Amino acid sequence: MTDDPVGAFVPGPRTTRAGAASGPLAGLTFAVKDLYDTAGDVTGYGNPDWARTHPPATADAAVVTALLEAGARLVGKTRTVELAYGLTGENVWHGTPINPAAPDRFPGGSSCGSAAAVAAGLADLAMGSDTGGSVRIPASYCGIYGIRPSWGAVSLTGACPLGPAYDTAGWFTAHASLLRRVGDVLLPSGGSAATGPLLKVQEAWMNAEPATAAALAPALEAAEGILGAALPINIAPEGLEAFYEAFRCAQAVEAWTSLGPWIEATNPAFGPGVKERFAAAKAMDPAKAAAGRAFRRVAQARIRALLAGGAVLIYPTSPAPAPLLSASQAEQNAVREKTMGVTAIAGLCGLPEVTLPAARVGGAPVGLSLVGAHGSDRALLALAEAVADAAGLPA
Repeated sequence: MTDDPVGAFVPGPRTTRAGAASGPLAGLTFAVKDLYDTAGDVTGYGNPDWARTHPPATADAAVVTALLEAGARLVGKTRTVELAYGLTGENVWHGTPINPAAPDRFPGGSSCGSAAAVAAGLADLAMGSDTGGSVRIPASYCGIYGIRPSWGAVSLTGACPLGPAYDTAGWFTAHASLLRRVGDVLLPSGGSAATGPLLKVQEAWMNAEPATAAALAPALEAAEGILGAALPINIAPEGLEAFYEAFRCAQAVEAWTSLGPWIEATNPAFGPGVKERFAAAKAMDPAKAAAGRAFRRVAQARIRALLAGGAVLIYPTSPAPAPLLSASQAEQNAVREKTMGVTAIAGLCGLPEVTLPAARVGGAPVGLSLVGAHGSDRALLALAEAVADAAGLPA
């Protein structure tokens, strides 16, 4: 299997595996981000030194097993940002996947290859992971559906860590109904409701570029047609910058605790930006990290209480389309900060977030997010399917 026009898959021989003869996903194909183990293969985690210093996996990751048992066929492992620590999708070692929906722009990261594979039609579904936005942002940038599940809802056994208190196993599809069907396989049964009211998070809409907010208005109206008129609400009186800062500091300590010992022992070569992020994580002031964790507890109590009765937050997934490939490192960092202030809402609070490929700005995709109470994943996926249908999106 060499047909990979967008560079979605890890270079080299393709890992493939037949699925069960029957099951709810029989006849479908899937790909997995190269931080999930597949038995007999080295999990590369986007970095040659990681691959060089780790033995082949002895078993499949839990999500790989679940999808194979559901009848889906594995067609390859996909490229990721090095050690999953980045939002653009750039990888200097393996090559940055092409964004099929906007080839002059980044695909988004760190689940760049999985998003590109689905957007290009190379796999029906693909597993990514989301710590600070690594499924939601590439889904928004590539014009497909993506979900960051409730924290802890889907097993990460057999997956490489980045920030264990925030890491989630998310997935991409080109159709809302399939996003839900994958949830039927991976998510625990039951869960809380997502019946409304619909809450329009003012800070996130103001954070978006005006063209993005305007382009998403019809999809917002479609959601209002299902749950009623959206109620404007402010959930971040401290400002989204405070959400970003709290997330950055608290998660950085986790990243260094998880990966620092290997970095110190190996002194790996890193591409642009990654080395700097890990250096900042190593140097993180413990007082700042503690303040970030304290902020997280406050935000979690506030927002989880707000959503406990079935309310759903709605806002732009990303403030703008993907940055151009020509964007400078400084421009990329500015986009990262503005974006992660919004992704930190669900990230800090451990909430499920589904992004829909709701609009385009200047020809490039932008997503609309629905966020529900912790454990409302199944209800949120059903709602997303209904909104997609009402908005005339691929359902």
